[in-house]
Amino acid sequence: MRLVDIVKSECVVAGMEASGKEDCLEKIAHIAKKSSLLDGVTEADILAGFKNREELGSTGYGHGIAIPHCRLPGVEDFVVGVITVPAGVDFDSMDGEKTNLLIFIIAPESEANGHVHLLSAVSGILRIADARTEMVAASSSELLRESFLRHGRDDLKSNEDEERYLFHITVVNDDLFKDILQAVTAMDPVSVSVVDVKQSSEYLSKMPLFAGFWNDRESNSARIIIAQLVKHLTNETIRSIEDVTGKLTESTEVSVSVQKLFYSAGSTSA
Repeated sequence: MRLVDIVKSECVVAGMEASGKEDCLEKIAHIAKKSSLLDGVTEADILAGFKNREELGSTGYGHGIAIPHCRLPGVEDFVVGVITVPAGVDFDSMDGEKTNLLIFIIAPESEANGHVHLLSAVSGILRIADARTEMVAASSSELLRESFLRHGRDDLKSNEDEERYLFHITVVNDDLFKDILQAVTAMDPVSVSVVDVKQSSEYLSKMPLFAGFWNDRESNSARIIIAQLVKHLTNETIRSIEDVTGKLTESTEVSVSVQKLFYSAGSTSA
C-alpha cells in the first residue's frame, strides 16, 4: 500500500466551507464519491458509514484535526482524501476546538488490519505541528496533496522476508503509551502486542529485606509494547518514538531496547 496511490487527487480539497459537523460529513461523502473506486457504493452509503463510526465516538482528535473513516462492503481498495476548512468547523472535537484539517479514509470491509495501519500512519503525520500548519495554509488542492504526501512514509507495507528486529518498549505514562503504540503501528510491524507488567519495586517492597524502601511511592505499573519490525524501519521507528518522548536518553518514563532476531517466522494481527 502506497500513500501516493490511495490519496486520490479528486478527493483533495483546499478551502472547503461547512456550517457544522452534519454538513461537513455530507460534503466529505460527496467528495469521496468522486473516486471511481467507490462506484460500488452510493453517496448515502458513505455518509451512513461515517455517521455510524461517529456514533462510537468523535473522530475529531483535537489540535484542529479529524479523521472520519469507515469500512464498507462493495469497496475493493482504500480511498483517502485530504480537506481543509480554514474557517474551522465544530466537529465535536475532544478538545472542544474547531477543526480545520480533515483526512478521511474509506476502506474495504475485510481490511481491518490495513485500516488500523493506515489510521496510525495518518495520525503520525498529523502529530507534526508544522505539517498541520503547512497543510491548512495550502492555497490549492495540488499543494495540499503534495504537502500531505511529503510528510508521510509512502510505502506503508514492509517486506516481511527482510531481516527482523525485536523492539521492547516499556512505558509508565498512559498518554505516552497511546502515542507510542500509534507510532509503532504506523511502521507496519510484522507483529505487535502489549503486556501489562509491574515494576520490580512492587514485589521487592513486600520482602522483609527491602521493607520501607518504596512505602511512600505510588504503585508504578507499566506496559511493554513488543513489536517485530523489518531491519530498514528500525531507525525510523526509534525516531518516531522520540517524536513522542523527546530524547530517549533523557526519558524517565520510557525505555527502549532493540535486538536482532536470530529466528523469526509467522505473524500476528495488530
